[in-house]
Amino acid sequence: QLQLVESGGGLVQAGGSLRLSCAASGSICNINTMAWYRQATGKQRELVAAMSSGGSTNYAEFVKGRFTISRDNAKNTVYLQMNSLKPEDTGVYYCYLLLRSGFDYWGQGTQVTVSS
Repeated sequence: QLQLVESGGGLVQAGGSLRLSCAASGSICNINTMAWYRQATGKQRELVAAMSSGGSTNYAEFVKGRFTISRDNAKNTVYLQMNSLKPEDTGVYYCYLLLRSGFDYWGQGTQVTVSS
């Protein structure tokens, strides 16, 4: 059974940085996309950043220039480097994995809180 385990969330002041990690355990093949989503209290879950199997990336407008998604294939791990954090970046951040088979998986989420 494939599992995604996130880490790296926490409390940081505005302007600070955090690095999220998402490690995929179990047998993984034919990855289509790995991505990060977030959900603020009372709001819908939204895409933050995504990376295809070929390495192309896609970012939400509100994080462009501040966040960077990367992947370590050998470790089956995807990262989200978050710089210049703002209070509006506060929320639960979820890792997402889509396989070419169409199966997809979500992590349990990690809380990011940015204080003003």
